[in-house]
Amino acid sequence: MLSSQTKDQANHECMLRLKKHGLTPESIVVTDSAVLQKLIYPVGFYKNKTRFIKEMSQILIDQYGGDIPNNIEGLLKLPGVGKKMAHLCMRSAWNIVTGIGVDTHVHRIANWLKWVPKETKNPEETRQALEKWLPYEMWDEVNHMLVGFGQTICTSRFPRCNDCLNASICPARGKQPIRSTPIKKEVKMEDLEF
Repeated sequence: MLSSQTKDQANHECMLRLKKHGLTPESIVVTDSAVLQKLIYPVGFYKNKTRFIKEMSQILIDQYGGDIPNNIEGLLKLPGVGKKMAHLCMRSAWNIVTGIGVDTHVHRIANWLKWVPKETKNPEETRQALEKWLPYEMWDEVNHMLVGFGQTICTSRFPRCNDCLNASICPARGKQPIRSTPIKKEVKMEDLEF
């Protein structure tokens, strides 16, 4: 839940703080909201996520013995959990692939690469389109593979097409302003002064 709209580094640091504080539904429920907000800041929408985390923690205690549901339907009933998060959670927690976790990066890249038959308007449409043709065995890899690629190379603004190994076959190349990445000059030992 915390990773949505949040850079990986900020999410990682937040998780370290939460683990140090005590990352169980029981410890979250008794933590004051102001303290929890400080623990998860600067994740995106930290105030809403604080409320969702506290509500979810109470539900997990009351209905699931402090664990999380082991099915999509149960996960989707939790505050702040959508289909992407539910599918990723099923894979991470229960090692069950129930669908492709499509976030903004997967949505954008799938459209740019024409992996969907027609342009999709949102991540859920993209998920449905991808699941129609991608073999089930590949569903698990799509999110992991494309999120990092979308964060570093195939960015929404100024993609790094000059650094991309797929540039020569990419149908989207040139449709977005491209970031010019300077070529690193090779330094020779004899050019160094000591």
